[in-house]
Amino acid sequence: MSHKSHKDTRYRAAQRINEVKELISIATTCADFPTATLRHFNDKLLKKIGFFEFSSKELQKYFCFFAPLPENLPEPLALAYHGHQFGVYNPDIGDGRGFLYAQFLDEEDRLLDLGTKGSGQTPFSRSGDGRLTLKGGVREVLATEMLESHGVNTSKSLTLFETGEQLHRGDEPSPARSAVLVRLSHSHIRFGSFQRLAYMENHDGIAELVNYCVRHYHQQAQREIFANTVVEFFRAVVVATADMIASWMAAGFVHGVMNTDNMVITGESFDYGPYRFLPHSDPNFVAAYFDQGGRYRFGRQPDVGLWNLTQLAGCLLSHSTVPELEAVLEEYSHEYRAAFRKHIFRRLGILPVSEEKDGQLLQELLTWLTQTGAGFEQTFFDWQGGPASEARAKNSPQSNFYSKSDFSPLRALLMAQTPIDEGRLEHAYYQADTPVTLLIDDIERLWEHIDKEDDWAPLNRHIEWIRQYRDANS
Repeated sequence: MSHKSHKDTRYRAAQRINEVKELISIATTCADFPTATLRHFNDKLLKKIGFFEFSSKELQKYFCFFAPLPENLPEPLALAYHGHQFGVYNPDIGDGRGFLYAQFLDEEDRLLDLGTKGSGQTPFSRSGDGRLTLKGGVREVLATEMLESHGVNTSKSLTLFETGEQLHRGDEPSPARSAVLVRLSHSHIRFGSFQRLAYMENHDGIAELVNYCVRHYHQQAQREIFANTVVEFFRAVVVATADMIASWMAAGFVHGVMNTDNMVITGESFDYGPYRFLPHSDPNFVAAYFDQGGRYRFGRQPDVGLWNLTQLAGCLLSHSTVPELEAVLEEYSHEYRAAFRKHIFRRLGILPVSEEKDGQLLQELLTWLTQTGAGFEQTFFDWQGGPASEARAKNSPQSNFYSKSDFSPLRALLMAQTPIDEGRLEHAYYQADTPVTLLIDDIERLWEHIDKEDDWAPLNRHIEWIRQYRDANS
C-alpha cells in the first residue's frame, strides 16, 4: 500500500472534533467481524484521502477492522444526539451502529469525516445488534452514486465489506448477510446534537457547538457580536437545507426518514434506509412501509424541512430571540423555490430566463408530469437541452405522451428555452433510448443476482451507468 502522508496529498489529517468531543460524542469500539470480504470501493475517493496503491487486506485494516489512520483520531467516537422521530421527541438515541473514526481537511480547508454504518454496538445501541445487512449496504452505495449524479449534496460511499454474520431482521428475509459501510461526509453535526444540549439545558455547550460549526463549516456566518453569529449560522443552515430538499424533489427522491437526527448543519443528504425514487410524479408517494401516516411522503418533504429547522431554531433561543429566528425561517420558502428552479433547470439542461417565465415552465412541467403519469426520469432524459432534444423525444419509448394535446403548452415553453450545452447530447449516455434509473425493481433485480448467485457484475455495471450519467452532465 502507498498511503502518503499529509505532506504528500491534498487531503490532510485532522482532529477537529476534539474541540467539542466531550459535548457530542463518547468513545466506542469496533465489532469483531468473522470475515472481511471487500465488495465495493470508490477508487477516486480513496486516492483523495491518500490511498493510492493498496491491497484488499490493507483496506480491511483501515476500513473494516478500523485501525486508527495515521496522524488521525486515536479511537472511534459514537456521536450523541436526540431527535424527533416521526414527530415524537426521543432522548434515547445516538450512533447505535456507527461511529466517526477519522477526519481530513481538503485543499480548501473543508472538514471531511469518515463514518461507519454497521460497525457494531455502541453505548447508544440499546437492544440493537449494531449491524448492517449487506442488502442495506448495497442500497446505500447505489443511493449515494445516483444522488451525486443528480447533483445532490450527498455523503459518498467509500467502502463496503461483507462481514460473515447472519442477521435477523423483520423487513428482510432472514438470516440476512451482514456488512459494514464507510462513508465520506462533509459534516457529522446533526440537528439532534443541538437538541440534546438544549434538552440538558447546556446553554454554554450550545454556544460552543455554534462556534465550532461556524469555524469549520459556515465561516461566512462569523460576526463580532455572538448573537448575530447565531442568527447568521442559522441562516446558513436554512439555505443549505432548502437546497438539499429542492435537489431531492428535482431528482424525484424520497428519503423516507426525515427525522431531525437525520439532518446535518451543512445540508448534506445521508443515511439511506427505506428511500425510493419516483417511477412517476406523485406527491403522495411514501418510501417507508412503516410511515403509515405518510408524514415523509414525497410532496411533504419541503414542509418537513421547515418543521425540522423550526426545532433547531428552538435550540438556539438561549442565544437569540424568537423574532430574529422567525425572520430567518420566513426566508426558507424563497430559498427553497430558488433552489428548486435551479435544480430543475439544471436537470433539463436549459438556462433560466426570468422568475416569472421560469415559474410558468415549472408549473406546466409538474402539473403535466403528475396528471399524465409519464415516467419521471424518462421525461428529463428525453428533454435534456429543451429544443435540442425535440428529435430525440420523438423516438422515446414514451413518445406517445408528447404527441397528445395536453403536452402542447409545455412543448411550446420548452421550445423557447436555450440549452446549457448542446454538446452534452453527443455523449454516449444520451445516445441510448432510456436513462439509468434506481427504482425499487432495479434494486431488487441487482440484489437478486448477488443474493442467489453472488454475482456482483450487474451491480458494478449499473454503477458505471450511473457514473456515465454524471459525466455526461459535468
